[in-house]
Amino acid sequence: MAAHIDPRLLRAFVAVAEELHFTRAAARLYVAQQALSRDVRRLERELGTELFVRTTRQVTLTPDGDRLLPHARRVLAAQDDLLAAFASGQARPLLVDLNSPGLGTGRRVLHRARELAPDCELMARYESGLTGAAAELLAGRLDASFGRFAGLDPALRSGLEQQPVRYEPMAVVLPEDHPLADLPRVPLAALAGQTVYAGAGNPRTLEWTDLACRLFEGRGIRLAPPLPLAVGDEEFERIMAKTRHPVLAVVDFPAMPRTVRRPLADPVPLSPVSLVWRKGLVHPGLDALRRAATELARTQGWLRRPARAWVSAADAAAMSAPG
Repeated sequence: MAAHIDPRLLRAFVAVAEELHFTRAAARLYVAQQALSRDVRRLERELGTELFVRTTRQVTLTPDGDRLLPHARRVLAAQDDLLAAFASGQARPLLVDLNSPGLGTGRRVLHRARELAPDCELMARYESGLTGAAAELLAGRLDASFGRFAGLDPALRSGLEQQPVRYEPMAVVLPEDHPLADLPRVPLAALAGQTVYAGAGNPRTLEWTDLACRLFEGRGIRLAPPLPLAVGDEEFERIMAKTRHPVLAVVDFPAMPRTVRRPLADPVPLSPVSLVWRKGLVHPGLDALRRAATELARTQGWLRRPARAWVSAADAAAMSAPG
């Protein structure tokens, strides 16, 4: 038997033991049923015994499950008491990176988390890219961020945890008089021969440039060379007018002066977004963020891929990996 049992596994077990129904237990814990089943199976492996008898009609406890239940409840009650002793009215603010002002996914998760945990202080920060935020997370200067987890260096990923939140459809930002600006959506094939800006040269957004390179490969789309980082609407407008390069973005990218944003199509490229935090972090605000992300992903269909979607193989693997 394992020398250490993750309390999350015990919490999954207790929820199923009390509900005797995996779907209801998953809804109670704000997790996907697949993740809950995985946690229960992991606990059974670590204990070396079966805890439930599962049939197509019902779920019942085995004798070992009956024996474990009071012990698991005592362990979880002690953990809750410990967290309450340090969190009640005294928890420090949770620092949450939203990458850039105006981007919708992280902002919506943060707003919902504030509703779920009104007594927690969740403070927004803007670190411009998950690669830049990852070093801050590992150093303890940030607590959570959002972005493309598979695009991080493996050395950074090893110290972090993630929860998939959304496959966000990608878009292109064009000068308002660009030949493609009149299209309601831009087929990827229409960008062949174009030079598209995707953050090349910005060390804080390497994961985004890597995603662009994967998308452009074999499609005749050139990656624009590095440019000075445009800060503010006025600089963005000036650089767009000067280079006239389309800019790779997502559908929630904020409106900019004298530009139009058009979704990409045929296929629809998807930018994977995960909630990311450093391993071992315990904070009621993080719990609220995870609950909010789970709820929004479910109610908004954020993790469903549209027909004719494109996802890189690395991202598909990272988004389906146990979290």
